[in-house]
Amino acid sequence: MIKILDQSIFCLSTRNTTYMFQKLPSGHLEHLYYGSLLPGVTGEEARAFSEKRGCETGNMIVYSQDDKTLLLEDTCLEVSGEGKGDIREPFLEVIRSDGSRTTDFLFEKAEVLQEKEPFDDLPGSYGMEPGEHLCVTLRDAAGDLALELHYYVYENEDVICRSARLLNQSDSAVRIERLMSAQLDLRGSGYVMSTFTGAWAREMDRTDTVVSAGKHQVSSCGGASSNRANPFVMFSSPDAGEDHGRCIGMNLIYSGNHCELAEVNAYGKTRILTGIEPRGFSWTLEPQESFQAPEAVLTFSGKGWTGISLNMHRFIREHIVRGKWKDKERPVLLNSWEAAYFQFDEGRLMKLAKAAADAGIELFVLDDGWFGKRNDDTSSLGDWTENRKKLPGGLKGLSGKIKSLGMDFGIWVEPEMVNVDSDLYRNHPEWALAIPGRAHSEGRNQRILDLTNPDVVDYLTETMTSVFSSGDISYVKWDMNRIFSDAFSQYLPAERQGEVFHRYICGLYRLMGRLVESFPDILFEGCASGGCRSDLGILCYFPQIWASDNTDPLCRAAIQEGYSYGYPQSVVSAHVSASPNHQTLRATPLETRFGVAAFGLLGYELNLCDLRKEELDEVRNQIKWYKKWRDVLQFGDFYRGMETAWLNSGDTSSRYPGATDAFPAEYSWTCVSADKSRAVGFTLQPLVRPNVQYHRFVARGLDPDKRYSFSNIPRKVDIRRFGDLINTQSPVHIRQDSLGHRVAAKFVKMDGEKEKYTSLSGAALMEAGVSLTGSYTGTGMNDQTRCYQDFDSRIYIIKEVEGAEDESSGDVEKENV
Repeated sequence: MIKILDQSIFCLSTRNTTYMFQKLPSGHLEHLYYGSLLPGVTGEEARAFSEKRGCETGNMIVYSQDDKTLLLEDTCLEVSGEGKGDIREPFLEVIRSDGSRTTDFLFEKAEVLQEKEPFDDLPGSYGMEPGEHLCVTLRDAAGDLALELHYYVYENEDVICRSARLLNQSDSAVRIERLMSAQLDLRGSGYVMSTFTGAWAREMDRTDTVVSAGKHQVSSCGGASSNRANPFVMFSSPDAGEDHGRCIGMNLIYSGNHCELAEVNAYGKTRILTGIEPRGFSWTLEPQESFQAPEAVLTFSGKGWTGISLNMHRFIREHIVRGKWKDKERPVLLNSWEAAYFQFDEGRLMKLAKAAADAGIELFVLDDGWFGKRNDDTSSLGDWTENRKKLPGGLKGLSGKIKSLGMDFGIWVEPEMVNVDSDLYRNHPEWALAIPGRAHSEGRNQRILDLTNPDVVDYLTETMTSVFSSGDISYVKWDMNRIFSDAFSQYLPAERQGEVFHRYICGLYRLMGRLVESFPDILFEGCASGGCRSDLGILCYFPQIWASDNTDPLCRAAIQEGYSYGYPQSVVSAHVSASPNHQTLRATPLETRFGVAAFGLLGYELNLCDLRKEELDEVRNQIKWYKKWRDVLQFGDFYRGMETAWLNSGDTSSRYPGATDAFPAEYSWTCVSADKSRAVGFTLQPLVRPNVQYHRFVARGLDPDKRYSFSNIPRKVDIRRFGDLINTQSPVHIRQDSLGHRVAAKFVKMDGEKEKYTSLSGAALMEAGVSLTGSYTGTGMNDQTRCYQDFDSRIYIIKEVEGAEDESSGDVEKENV
């Protein structure tokens, strides 16, 4: 809801939050409040929030001799420029033709609009209710530039989006050095800034920094939103936790270089900015042209990090992801990459596909290596024709055979890249980003095609259209495997080279938009070396992302929990891979690999043909179980456990016994259906803690007044896990790792623990939790003891029951994986 009070106070309210600012007598916009809902707020109350000053302060710039109390450096503003005394990081920087940099944007008008018009070159949110769009127009005091500030209110999700557009209404060009998307000036300091940084194979590491003085910034300068610094950030009160405390979450609907910055000034105020990274950016704005900044997403919660997460998850599902796959359950897939890499032919693929179909896989994905002379990563990117030696019948023939097995078929592409050893590069070397006459620094033996050039975008549109039409293709994995270097476009003149990064992203959006429109039934998955472009911009076109190339379940648990703060599990793809893992060489149980991947969009990426029969049976049962519960796991509300400790925060007081510098003591998650009738719980213990017998599972997100059954999935314990301890029970001596050891393990299985309660209240499950079967502590093992060791995990089933007795007493057996 948008209200304008006393013609100068702007009040934007969602179901649980209020955002307020006012027009000062000078024409500047003062930010007043962003926090919990203020129902029925009046103009007098709003004016009470405004800061008062009786006289000027020493060593500060007064804005005007007519009002010596207006000191922009010490005012909470909606937007800031340069040159009038505010020496904090500005919202925008502009250089005019005469070289001057001073800007002073003052209120001109405000309009409440019924609709949200789509941007020309950028994606944005959609589905806003009529009348929830506020446009405030400011004009520079010089009269030649106009700045539009747009606010979009999403009431049910407690989200307010912001964007900005600069219009050049002068007779000469100006150069934009910076135009951010959102500015939030807050009174006070000491906010905890949570950022999600990392690198390839270790994305989304959460780091908490208390910003009490100076500046703290995360940014990307590599041409993509990046695995180094995701654009999602949080700002929390120092006492905030999972379910309590004031928190603000921010994200950017953009896939290129970005910057998130918090600065505390000399007077204890905190300025937060998000938008395009100024480093390496400039834009020549000709007369009568405009420049649109990406859209920023803001949400507030007084209920801690979980409140932020749930708001962001619902917003992304409802107002970012679109198309046929928005609300559709995603298929269980098998990706060929780690099973075959580049070494395959159609016979080998069909053998793998038959094993996949037998296991219950619904989608078979052919990864890299199917085109050109692509037998390694040194050639053929850009030459998108089938390799007929590998695929005699091409994509059409292979896809037909896969479909005959009852599965859909998908492929991998990397359209934005080109190898020097390719026909495309030999024919069009000028289509690659590179500085002519100078050595180029490559990544993964490839160069980046110049998407600032419309001819390149048109060529790729035509080429990918041909590829996607060449067979019965239901899924496309769209990869991008390097960051930018020597970012120079031969299409652009010298004075516009600062526009390369942004123009590239705009070209990418045009390309993706055309293809998604032409192929609405294809499920597209965005991938960029894993998580190098996991952002809301990509999700406006592709309904899911490949979160990381690292499929080690311990690493993936940390990565997926990092994503969970700002992204729903319905957009995060996760795979079960081989053990030892191909990225870490760590050996982990198949049960744990499945458990972690199930809390995302489940896929498999291992050679099913090489699995033992008991492993194939386990995979088959996993898939069967997942299909029964995927609606909850993909689209339910996700809750992190209260005791999960993030270890890179530097705050050891938040850890509980057993946590180490490498891992928390335990991960604990709950996914709950929208009607709160069904839930799936999960725990993962990275490292066993000696002589710690008691564990408990505490659910979150249930209805406290409902009653639920609670059970685990029955399991068998491989006796080889006990090493030569089996000789304490065996009538004959069995040498560890011998043939006899393997034979005994094949025929002798120990029953695992059974957790079963027929009627527990939601309140009891969330407040007290369930004390689980005691763990093995080195003094004995039986069916009343839980073998919960390094890398072990458990899945728990929670279902609503009508009365004191569970109506489905056989569910434990039925849920067997």
